[in-house]
Amino acid sequence: MFESGASVAAALGGVDDEQVQPNGVDLTLAGVYEQTTPGRIGVDGKDVGDRRELAPADGTYSLEPGGYVVEYAETVRIPEEHVGFVYPRSSLLRNSCMLNTAVWDAGYEGKGEGLLQVHHAVELEAGARIAQLVLADAEHEATYDGSYQGERL
Repeated sequence: MFESGASVAAALGGVDDEQVQPNGVDLTLAGVYEQTTPGRIGVDGKDVGDRRELAPADGTYSLEPGGYVVEYAETVRIPEEHVGFVYPRSSLLRNSCMLNTAVWDAGYEGKGEGLLQVHHAVELEAGARIAQLVLADAEHEATYDGSYQGERL
């Protein structure tokens, strides 16, 4: 079962009323990055490629088709007994963009990120609502204790 937007907002704390939706909380755009060097995912670990932060012009990112890493402004906290999913807001989809994310495990806390696929040039204003976090009930044996715990806090 998914939690209400009010429940998600209570778990996150510090979100504005307009970010609270019936079934989740909107996440806002804090930064946009382009990956500049190859990454590596192996059986013995991982390395994230280097990134270059893009600078907005007058608070707006003008993005050409391609892949970008977006950083969310909000600190996400996934409570125990839950799993988090982040979905794109429909405005992104209607502008030929897709946002991909991974599962957010119980116990994760940090300022996460997603992969923005831009299929047609788009302008995104810093602080714009681009994603929605939803929480679902989940059974688990342990909580998240991976390398991304506490990122950008």
